[in-house]
Amino acid sequence: MKKVDVLLGLQWGDEGKGKIVDVLTPRYDVISRFQGGPNAGHTLEFNNEKYILRSIPSGIFQGEKINIIGNGVVLDPQLFKQEAQALLLGGHDIRKQLYISKKAHLILPTHRMLDAAYEAAKGTDKIGTTGKGIGPAYTDKISRSGLRVGDIMGEYNEKYNAIKARHKTILRSLNCRYAIRESEYEWRQGVEYLKSFKIIDSENVINSYLHEGKSILAEGAQGTMLDIDFGSYPFVTSSNTVCAGACTGLGIAPRNIGEVYGIFKAYCTRVGSGPFPTELKNETGEILCTVGNEFGSVTGRRRRCGWLDLVALKYSIMINGVTRLIMTKGDVLSTLDNIKVATAYNINGVVTEEFPYDLSSGEIMPVYTELKGWKTDLTGITSESEFPKELNNYIRFIEDRLQTPISIISVGPDRNQTIVREL
Repeated sequence: MKKVDVLLGLQWGDEGKGKIVDVLTPRYDVISRFQGGPNAGHTLEFNNEKYILRSIPSGIFQGEKINIIGNGVVLDPQLFKQEAQALLLGGHDIRKQLYISKKAHLILPTHRMLDAAYEAAKGTDKIGTTGKGIGPAYTDKISRSGLRVGDIMGEYNEKYNAIKARHKTILRSLNCRYAIRESEYEWRQGVEYLKSFKIIDSENVINSYLHEGKSILAEGAQGTMLDIDFGSYPFVTSSNTVCAGACTGLGIAPRNIGEVYGIFKAYCTRVGSGPFPTELKNETGEILCTVGNEFGSVTGRRRRCGWLDLVALKYSIMINGVTRLIMTKGDVLSTLDNIKVATAYNINGVVTEEFPYDLSSGEIMPVYTELKGWKTDLTGITSESEFPKELNNYIRFIEDRLQTPISIISVGPDRNQTIVREL
């Protein structure tokens, strides 16, 4: 029986998961998303075209492979319709390839309104939500009052109206003005469009595929540092972004997990609010942002940039059981004379290599090791043998510290700008 390989981010998201899933897809029969919602923004570039996927798995472009939106995902019918139709206009009809779990929860128009109202009520303590309604949708899921994809296959108005009425009561209590008619119309149009796809009992289908010997890649969204349990709480997302989330988000047993691919940038970025120990609020940070084009693919927000943080990365590897690392955006560092890597934290005068309970508690000062930069354009490199000595030193330093091999190096945004070292 085959096992499910898992691919996920090890930092605060935006590590390049979409591109790597696209690159790995030819090795698999099935690609499946297991958590998150349209707050994801997985960017893929090939054949001089650029695509941004929010809810649709990133294996959708490769060779008629089956792609599954799992039960752990929250889905906005309106945004899903926009995303799928944009692909259709680009010549990609995905209806035969894409399956959707009956147990995936739906984001309602009032979920988006609640998201905005809750964020506004926080004042200066804003989390930095994308405002897509993901948090309120997961809240309803946990409180056992949500609407699922399977519900729309029958008469769902009574359940929908009950949820909407409850949301409107909350909105009034927050003194929030709202107009729902137009967004509700678009949402219902999205529901009808959603029905044209294959709606499945995904846990049964996925396990049947495993018994048939089919290979499956589970695609995560966001990153480990945004996990609701293990991330930099409360500045986190609303789902389990770690490897264990693939089990609950797809209905697979832990014993059926195979390789765990952990993706990280050669430096760190974070979008929105929250602690960021290695953040660079200087010219170097601006260089990383500009050269790396560090702006959110969904929101357009500027990402905060900083040096690579091995304390956080080591913690992420431990939590996820990562077996192979994938490093992206090494090309962005090519203009720098020297590159720093955080190998420990100095917290209130105590040096530690352990990730703390709360990144916001106390004064955290990174302890850096400085390495020589490679000062070489990597974007045209097609083989590891062409790597400059300084880049090889950087890779070896990370591998030695993390005791985990780096199997893939991305040297640019296009799928062809990918160096596979070992798989």
